[in-house]
Amino acid sequence: MKSYRKELWFEVPARRGFINITPKVRECLKKSGIKEGLILCNAMHITASVFINDDESGLHHDYDVWLEKLAPHEPVSMYRHNVGEDNADAHMKRQIMGREVVVAVTDGELDFGTWEQIFYGEFDGRRRKRVLVKIIGD
Repeated sequence: MKSYRKELWFEVPARRGFINITPKVRECLKKSGIKEGLILCNAMHITASVFINDDESGLHHDYDVWLEKLAPHEPVSMYRHNVGEDNADAHMKRQIMGREVVVAVTDGELDFGTWEQIFYGEFDGRRRKRVLVKIIGD
């Protein structure tokens, strides 16, 4: 069994945003040489997420609106965590959207369902953050 590890770095200029990282994950898979196995992608920051869904701008807008209703950024004073900080909502948004995804690798390709893509979700941006890509298999 082989393994491959890579850190992908992102800096979202806004507080929140979604980035399709599927092409970067595919590059990692190609470099790994693994044809059969599993890929783990996880956000290595507690205010960011990795998730799988459709790459459709309307859906991403709906996510942003929905998450802001569930855990609004303001007023920051409503969160106990925000004593000296302003990102409690980002922690909650990450909890909802998830930390990681696992994708099967078959014949050297990501074994996705129809329309599936991998996304990095940022909920407290404006600084560099990373995603771990770990691939194991043969």
